[in-house]
Amino acid sequence: MLQVHQLRKSFGTQLLFDGVTFALTPGERLGLVGRNGSGKTTLFRLILGEEPPDDGRIDKPRDYSIGHVSQHLQFEADTVLKEACLGLPVQEGGWVEEYKAEEALMGLGFKEADFHRPPGEFSGGYQVRLQLAKALVSAPDLLLLDEPTNYLDIVSMRWLQRYLRSWAGEIILITHDRNFMDRVTTHSMAIHRGKVRRVAGPTDKLYEMLAVEEEIHEKTRQNQEKSRRDAERFIDRFRYQATKARQVQSRVKMLKKQGTMDQLEEISTLSFKFNAAPFHAHSLLRAADLEFGYGADGPTLIEDLSVNLEMGDRVAIVGKNGKGKSTLLNLIADELTPRRGQFKRHDAMRVAHFGQTNIDRLHADLTVEEEIMSSVPDRSRGTARGICGLMMFQGDDALKKVRVLSGGERARVLIGKLLVSPANLVLLDEPTNHLDMQSIDSLIEALLEFPGGMIVVTHNELVLHAVATKLVVFDRGGVSWFDGTYRDFLDRVGWSDEDDGKRSKQKKGKQDPAPKPKGQPGGGKRARKERAKIVAERTAALQPLKRQIKKLEDAIMKLEAELEPANQALEQAAQDNDKDAIVRCSIEVAEVQKKVDAEFAELERVSTEHDERKLEFDQKMDALGGGRPWGADLGSADQRPGQLVLVARQVEQL
Repeated sequence: MLQVHQLRKSFGTQLLFDGVTFALTPGERLGLVGRNGSGKTTLFRLILGEEPPDDGRIDKPRDYSIGHVSQHLQFEADTVLKEACLGLPVQEGGWVEEYKAEEALMGLGFKEADFHRPPGEFSGGYQVRLQLAKALVSAPDLLLLDEPTNYLDIVSMRWLQRYLRSWAGEIILITHDRNFMDRVTTHSMAIHRGKVRRVAGPTDKLYEMLAVEEEIHEKTRQNQEKSRRDAERFIDRFRYQATKARQVQSRVKMLKKQGTMDQLEEISTLSFKFNAAPFHAHSLLRAADLEFGYGADGPTLIEDLSVNLEMGDRVAIVGKNGKGKSTLLNLIADELTPRRGQFKRHDAMRVAHFGQTNIDRLHADLTVEEEIMSSVPDRSRGTARGICGLMMFQGDDALKKVRVLSGGERARVLIGKLLVSPANLVLLDEPTNHLDMQSIDSLIEALLEFPGGMIVVTHNELVLHAVATKLVVFDRGGVSWFDGTYRDFLDRVGWSDEDDGKRSKQKKGKQDPAPKPKGQPGGGKRARKERAKIVAERTAALQPLKRQIKKLEDAIMKLEAELEPANQALEQAAQDNDKDAIVRCSIEVAEVQKKVDAEFAELERVSTEHDERKLEFDQKMDALGGGRPWGADLGSADQRPGQLVLVARQVEQL
């Protein structure tokens, strides 16, 4: 296993981290989080030996292999499949298990027809996917993944998530997608204020712990300052009184021994609040039977799509890359003209558009302040400076030229311009690509508070579950409007690549696969009896499974409480270089981890059974119409509180 001891790294005067010590347990999948620039990628480079540490060391067993996705896109083979097969271990007789490479390529979005094409014919994004496939099939002892979802679409991300869940070795994962991380990892670790903190469980447990620690630090510091002030007043008052000399001397010694605690520096966070323009009508825009393709003879990307966007609608455009998601957003923004159909836009509609290509439209020779000021209605420098601060361009950083900014910094400038632009329709194309987890949380809050309409292209399932009320889905060879949440879509339709024959199929152009009975809501007296019968059957079937799930969760939490001190003892043994203690603690950790894994496996089995039975009852109730009386069903295996360690965590409750 990998052991890291007292690692220190800085660049010039900037200290990234110091005293970093941790050890991976066998089979551990560790999620690494931290603010942008905190040193996550640098830690990977240290583990790979690409950077030397300033101090400390990294130990790993002999013949311990580490896999990662190389930043250098160089290929040795003349076809995609042959290149992927280079990652496969060679078996006896010189043959390789080619089917594993094919599985990885298909899961990551390659078609069978792509297997015999040269890697150089593909875009940079697909070349990165090929490198990822090679790393996966090489089956290393430790897999390092740095933002693996950046070049994946939502379908490929879901496949990768399932693949990593069954990974036998260790993983350290960096990603801004909290939902993806929590579903894959068993442990979470943060680089925070130059140190690392690690817990067993999801990221919300880690962030809760960090918040509690900082609150304790601040209260302790305030109490210490009060105690110091009281002691200093006592010394000043009685320093010349002989009867108080011993007490004064005691307090002087106490102050020398006590030391001081520094106040924690405030960590800058992006702050979002969209500038809502007034709008007194109901419908923002409509379109029927849209068709679009590039050029007169180019392939059709969008066909037979109807759109009806109203105030308060939050629409997510989802699907594989290259199918037309960004194109549709540009059509709605009136930057492209459809081949057939037309948009009817309300005269009072005001659009704020964040697009990937819009970043390139920033003026390279303007400063951040000047670029944002160009969108301020009254061109007020004070207002622009305020937005610069919200976008983390404090002080002289606001005077940087756009040409010297990184891609993430330019994205922040564009977001800043959106915030000052009065709008009642916000269009966002992959807005989370350059944001860390805390900034994504702030963006979600702003979108939920915005009273106007919103359309977002995203593959981030956290955003989809938290925000979207309606969908435009690119799948099954076409595009369709879905009037429901992302959870509804997964339950009723699902992605074509994941069809298992159980989900209902949605016919093209239909928005609701469940026909509603004629007459009064619920289909009359007979339908109400049927609904009551389904509710009773559902309760009888699901309650025992819920009790079993709760029992397994409690067992896992208890075992993980045992695992934490065992891991700490192992880390201390590694720090002390006590080989006997390392062996003893490793055996203890492995035994407890084995029990945890067994409970997780049983929890996954029971949760799957629960979800399948729940889906059966949902479909029965949908067929009767009138909605589901159990509503969101917060007790289901898919919608459990975030602080529990679960195999099937979802984020509907966020």
